[in-house]
Parts: sequence; structure tokens; C-alpha cells
Amino acid sequence: MTTAKWSRLVRFVSRLGETLLGEPLAGDAHRARVLSSLDPFDPQAQLTSRVEGIARLLSPVVPTALVCIGLNYAQHARETDKPLPSFPVVFSKSLGAAQDPFGPIVLPAVAQDPPEVDYEAELAFVIGRPARDVSEADALAYVGGYLCANDVSARRWQGGRGGGQWYTGKSFDTFCPLGPQLVAPHVVGDPNALAISLTLNGATMQSSNTSDMIFGVSKLVSFLSQGTTLQTGTVVLTGTPSGVGFTRTPPVYLKDGDVVVVEIEKVWRAILLCQLTITTAGQAGEPRRGRSPWPSQGRCVLCCCCSPLKCTRNTSTQKNKTSFISVGSDVFCDG
Repeated sequence: MTTAKWSRLVRFVSRLGETLLGEPLAGDAHRARVLSSLDPFDPQAQLTSRVEGIARLLSPVVPTALVCIGLNYAQHARETDKPLPSFPVVFSKSLGAAQDPFGPIVLPAVAQDPPEVDYEAELAFVIGRPARDVSEADALAYVGGYLCANDVSARRWQGGRGGGQWYTGKSFDTFCPLGPQLVAPHVVGDPNALAISLTLNGATMQSSNTSDMIFGVSKLVSFLSQGTTLQTGTVVLTGTPSGVGFTRTPPVYLKDGDVVVVEIEKVWRAILLCQLTITTAGQAGEPRRGRSPWPSQGRCVLCCCCSPLKCTRNTSTQKNKTSFISVGSDVFCDG
């Protein structure tokens, strides 16, 4: 029996091993009401009465394309000593860069000596139906939902090592964490009036508002769709605010063990652990396992994505299990 449309969706692996879409229950982030379709933009999709336990969170959407906008916050353009662009600066990321919201940011061996991997908190939106030659006035009707994103960037590869093109430095595996929730447009309201922030190991590095965007979401949908069909499932990262690592003195780059938290008003937060790449034979590209960024806090990793409060249910440390951030031994609710 179907009952309602969704407001916030997570894609997850259930405790029975199924991959499902669902809306987390109010007051119980460990369970979700299952959507009747694996396509969040299926016009017939409804929330059902079926409730399943969440064993692992996945990216809430499987992107059909990853489109990004550079230099789209006025203060960020100024901190990089670049003029404000007259038109959106468009680039793309490999689909292989997509990462689950609690999966690790894997720092590749080719971007470690010297360190160069930077963070970029971003509001992302997803196209909910094909869009071509859309006007600004109609643009938001084509947005299917919003989510947190991190446009992780290897700065040398973004520049000279990438031949002057940004694609390579932005497209390493795991360099585009998405989620944890896909939030419906009616929940977000005006996408250009949202607080956005990023913390690194608890220190605030970026703190701004999407009102500082040079080109708002409506303008971006319209601009990107001129003469080009934006397919359903296209994820658009709308740019990052000021405070990125490479502009700081001294520069701040991500290192093994760092914990990065992206938070956007009404859209929620994503928590990510940075890990070096294992380069032994047969394991190249695999993140190192066995550490948790939260063991001393006793927090439930699942609840951490939905509440800043400590989990009130019984918690235990489970050995040799993959947790929500996929780094081995972690604290999570066993209830």
C-alpha cells in the first residue's frame, strides 16, 4: 500500500542486503520507509508502509553526469585573485569520482608528494526530468532535489599536471562525495538563501551562504540547458564559497586521518574520513582500513548524519564490520 510522496530520501543497503530508497523515520534514523521505486524521480513513486533497517548509507542518487561550476561565489573568486566571471565556468568530473556520504576520501599516491588535495563544500542539485532550453523562470521546476557535495580537488593536477584543464585534478576516485540525503525542493525552498559550511577536524574552514553565488540555481539550470539536454539524474555542483585550503597561509591540504564535515542548511551534513592509498601489489587504490574518527566520542555513526546529539540507544564497537564510513571498526548503534 502506498501512502505519500517523499521529502528526504536516503539510498541504503538494508539489514537484509537489499539496496533500497526510503525516507528516514522521524526520531529513528536507523530505519526508513521504503520508496516503491529505485528511481527517486519516478512520477509514480510513493512511500510505502514497509519499514527496513539501514545497514549502510549510499550516495542518494546514482549520477548520470557530474557537472560542476567554478568560481561561482563572489568571495571565493576574490580570494583566488580572479575577476568575477561574466558567464558560468563549467567543467565536469568523472562519474567514477562519485562517493557515498560516509565513504572515505582516498588520497591518491600521485597527489601526495607534496600534499595537494583540497576540500570544497558545495550545494548540489539533481535534474529530475529532462531539461532543454529552459527559461530562468521555469528552471526550478526541473530540479528534483538537493544534496551536500564536496568537490575534492588535487590542485597541481587541476593546473599544470592536468594540461591546464581541471578535469583530471577533480576526477580521482572518491573525489565527489554526495549525500547523505536527497532533499525535496519543497523542503529547501529558496536554494540561494542557505547557510553552507565545512569543518576540518572540528575547525571551521568555510562559512558562507548560497546567496553569495554569482549565478544562482535558476540561472545555472537555464544556462546549462541551452541547446543541451540535461538528462534526469544529472548532478550539478554549484561552486564553493571562500575558505578553501590552497588560498590560506600556509596552505591547508587534506591528510591521512582528517575528518571533513560539509553542512548545508535544510540539506543536512556529510562526514568524511581522509585516507592514504595503499600501493602494495593487488591493492592499489584501496583505502587503509581499521580506524574510526569517532571512537572516543561514542557516537553512533548513523545518528551522526541526522543529529548532532549522541545516540541515546545502546552503542557498541563491532569489530571487522564495514561501517557507514566504510573504514572498518566504528561505533554505531546496535539496536
